[in-house]
Amino acid sequence: MFDLAVPWWEIVIRACIVYVALFAALRLLGKRQLGQLAIHDLVFLLLVSNAVQPAVTGPDSSLVGGIVIVITLGVVNVAVARLEMFHFFQRLLLSTPTVVIQHGEYLENALRREQVDRDLIEASIREHGLANVNEVELGVLEVDGTISIVPSGGTTFRTRRRVRAIRRP
Repeated sequence: MFDLAVPWWEIVIRACIVYVALFAALRLLGKRQLGQLAIHDLVFLLLVSNAVQPAVTGPDSSLVGGIVIVITLGVVNVAVARLEMFHFFQRLLLSTPTVVIQHGEYLENALRREQVDRDLIEASIREHGLANVNEVELGVLEVDGTISIVPSGGTTFRTRRRVRAIRRP
């Protein structure tokens, strides 16, 4: 129960590598937050967590090994959160806002790239009391999945609607 089957530093390295790999995979999923995950996203995360568990623990199943993993993942997570404060790492770790409407016109390339449905954008437009896309000066899919709408001659509004889109390079 307390004897490690592998050295503690190997568990730390394994946990760090899996954290980085999982972070990169989730980063490729696009602009969404935990509260906006679809059912297939949740199934994906559950299956991935189960699949990578042996890669993290290796042959070790001790209590001490589990504690080492928890501490390691906590430290790495705090470090990544701190790195997000720096501009260079923000660009590396976070996506950038995407303009999806400009001067009352949909930007089809941006919609395709972000895999955003027009119906979702139109719902956001209506949430701001606008009738159609012609009344929108600028529409931006933000990093957190919200849609900011700037009416023609107006101020910026930010919807609470989250976009369930998969961003692929």
